[in-house]
Amino acid sequence: MHMDKQTLEKRETVELIGSDKVEGTAVYRPDGEKIGTIDRIMIDKRSGRAAYAVMSFGGFLGIGEDHYPLPWSKLDYDTRYGGYVVNVSEAELEGAPRVARKDEWDPVDRAWERRVHDHYGVPPYWM
Repeated sequence: MHMDKQTLEKRETVELIGSDKVEGTAVYRPDGEKIGTIDRIMIDKRSGRAAYAVMSFGGFLGIGEDHYPLPWSKLDYDTRYGGYVVNVSEAELEGAPRVARKDEWDPVDRAWERRVHDHYGVPPYWM
């Protein structure tokens, strides 16, 4: 299949979306309440699978935000909202692994990633 320049420049198709278009996308609860935005997507280098999204939550104008890794399998894109929906409670977020400031985001290890997935009750993306 031949792809022309116009096809390669597209940032979104019916089934695919460019990472730059996902970053900044709103995250909602199932009832439509906005709870944050996608700050970044972490992708497994070897498999190419999205491992988790880092969601910015709280704060005002970027000050005081916390950053929560959410397993990608917990997020569902919903065209009604034009964003991602995640079914997590306040209690789940309060006890979730997080990073307080963007500049404190350091590479993590497999044990930390497992804690994230275990916290939300989903299997790790590498299994």
